[in-house]
Amino acid sequence: MKHNMVGWFEIPVTDMDRAKKFYETVFNVKISIHDMGGLVMGWFPNAEDANSFGSSGSLVKHKDFYKPSKDGVLIYFSSGDVDNELGKIEKSGGTILHKKTLISDEIGYMAVFIDTEGNRIALHSKN
Repeated sequence: MKHNMVGWFEIPVTDMDRAKKFYETVFNVKISIHDMGGLVMGWFPNAEDANSFGSSGSLVKHKDFYKPSKDGVLIYFSSGDVDNELGKIEKSGGTILHKKTLISDEIGYMAVFIDTEGNRIALHSKN
């Protein structure tokens, strides 16, 4: 395989405006909202650089198909330093579950939080 396994992710939300504000504040990005006839998506910015790594994704609101949960798949957002985002999470309405923790010197650090919608999300950084 010559590519990363994950090609797209979707984070369920119940309040798109609240979730958009939370993620824009914590990650200092702009999320664009798209209503697709009952399926509302908040697209995270996509790095156009050919040397970029990782996957892009979306916040997603749909009354029948998406339900926020702290028990499902765990998505890791990449960071320059996990502390940068951790410092914004509680101020933005989220909850920190696991503070910055060293995985190993080779792998780096991780942390886990609950977003404003009730989803469990993780952070990873080399520093």
